[in-house]
Amino acid sequence: MNPSSAATFYCRILDNLSDAVLLFDEALSLVYINMPGEILFAVSARQVLGSKAQQVFFFSDQGMEEDMHRGLASGASLTRRNVVLSLPLHPMTVNVIMTPVLDEGSPMLLVEVQQVDRHLRISMEEQLLAQQNAAKMLLRGLAHEIKNPLGGLRGAAQLLDQELPEQELREYTRIIIEESDRLQSLVDRMLAPNKPPHKSLLNIHRVLERVRQLVQVEAPSGVTVIRDYDPSIPGLLGDGDQLIQAILNIVRNAAQAVGTEGKIVIRTRIHRQVTIGYRRHALAAKIDVIDDGPGIKPELLNQIFYPMVTGRAEGTGLGLSIAQSLISQHGGLVECASKPGNTVFSIFLPLGEGA
Repeated sequence: MNPSSAATFYCRILDNLSDAVLLFDEALSLVYINMPGEILFAVSARQVLGSKAQQVFFFSDQGMEEDMHRGLASGASLTRRNVVLSLPLHPMTVNVIMTPVLDEGSPMLLVEVQQVDRHLRISMEEQLLAQQNAAKMLLRGLAHEIKNPLGGLRGAAQLLDQELPEQELREYTRIIIEESDRLQSLVDRMLAPNKPPHKSLLNIHRVLERVRQLVQVEAPSGVTVIRDYDPSIPGLLGDGDQLIQAILNIVRNAAQAVGTEGKIVIRTRIHRQVTIGYRRHALAAKIDVIDDGPGIKPELLNQIFYPMVTGRAEGTGLGLSIAQSLISQHGGLVECASKPGNTVFSIFLPLGEGA
């Protein structure tokens, strides 16, 4: 293998790693960055080659740069854990492994960057999916147990209604029938997400436009729904009706949170190298539903996707659970972050084969 083809071969290997790999010269100027590094730092190689380490990493403590110089001088590998990088788009916590190498006698520093936040996120996703599956099985068992006696209760109330001569007494049987119907509807909603999706290639923005129109009609005039779409997102395989239902549940929640006056933003972006559960996807569509309402109580934040958990007295606690189940059937995931004035529900849907 000649030197040129060998270099290309090794670059291809580095581009297929999950961690960022960067190479600095003796003056700590960047001479190489692999594709995961470009994705992690949201830059292009052409843009940052030749930049100093501080301009690439934006590390907040001077000790990081001192360690890089020390590694070059000593020839020994160094590891810095839980380093906070104050990147322009968002801060990031990483582990940094620095390994000195020689290139034709000149010392260089190979830096491997492992995103700690990503590993924590994968662990949280796995835990969330396991909890969702357990809750779904429990809920389905409970729903089936309720369904049979509920039918008998409604039938008996109908027979009694026909036998009672007095209108006043029949009002009570009608209440029983109406409440039975309400519970039946609730049970049906519990069972509905188990229906497998009928997938076809669809434009996610058509789904979002349908949701936006429905919510804008229902919401008070003081509530504004804003679009912030990325038109480059390709078509994805999905069940349009199920995706409308899932996203509608989330956007309706946002509308209820802002009350009579507020702003909801529906934003779409492409994300690369996204891990959902145990699977890694080269591309995923990320849909953010952002509202400026009062936020979700901290004690509820880790439980909001569980059935029957709600922060509203009149709520059933099923909307978000159903949304998570429907998105899960599409190989995706729903996450939430909230503080007063900024609640974000993020929906990840895989793009491409295997979605």
